[in-house]
Amino acid sequence: MDARIKRFILSIIKSQYDLTLATLREDGYPQANTVSYASDGLILYFGTVRESQKIRNLQHCKKVSLTIGVPYSDWTEIRALSMGGLAEVLADDGRESRVAAELVTRRFPAVVDAPPPGNSSTIAFVKITPEVISVIDYRKGFGHAELVRVAASDLRP
Repeated sequence: MDARIKRFILSIIKSQYDLTLATLREDGYPQANTVSYASDGLILYFGTVRESQKIRNLQHCKKVSLTIGVPYSDWTEIRALSMGGLAEVLADDGRESRVAAELVTRRFPAVVDAPPPGNSSTIAFVKITPEVISVIDYRKGFGHAELVRVAASDLRP
């Protein structure tokens, strides 16, 4: 991946806090949810109630799409990412789940004091590994987008 475009992607990931995640329900309908996320380079993590529909969807199909957009006041300033990738529900006792919990807690310290979810006793962490990213930057012209394939070597900062 070109270093310039990777810096642009990372700047959007680091500057924003929420993404819109699209998963696929077993009945074939897509489902979109807003989730707060933390990152390690291009790898994204979020936590959710283990019994949530998102988790059931991911157990059915690991393919996801997501968007992260930068607020704008004029269309000529639109900047965003649209990613396709794979999501993995992390094991509760795994090292990567501990890493995800640390990253999410560091980015959102208030989560430590948040009351436990009313209908669940556990939180599941999800890792999203992007495979393709559409980099949207209307400052370069209306509708400007560049499609970038993500290699394993691109994932970490």
